[in-house]
Amino acid sequence: MPIKHAALKQIRKDRKRHARNHAIQSELKTLTKRLIQLLQGRKTEEARALIRVVAQKYDRAASARVIHANTAARYKSRLMRRVSRAAVRKT
Repeated sequence: MPIKHAALKQIRKDRKRHARNHAIQSELKTLTKRLIQLLQGRKTEEARALIRVVAQKYDRAASARVIHANTAARYKSRLMRRVSRAAVRKT
């Protein structure tokens, strides 16, 4: 256990940051799974509405450096591609 007051404060800060980052990552996973389920259920209109929210969440996570910017771009690109393919299949 650290002795210095600053070290104890750093541990407290790290725990808060970890909890915040974990919550953001969990939300991203949940939204991504919900989007994929909509696409598998052929609900393209709902998926199109949700993709905007998901993309925004990925951008926010990248700007907060919870995930890397290129990782966010990659996930967004893959999800957008799935949504557009589902829309083409439906018509």
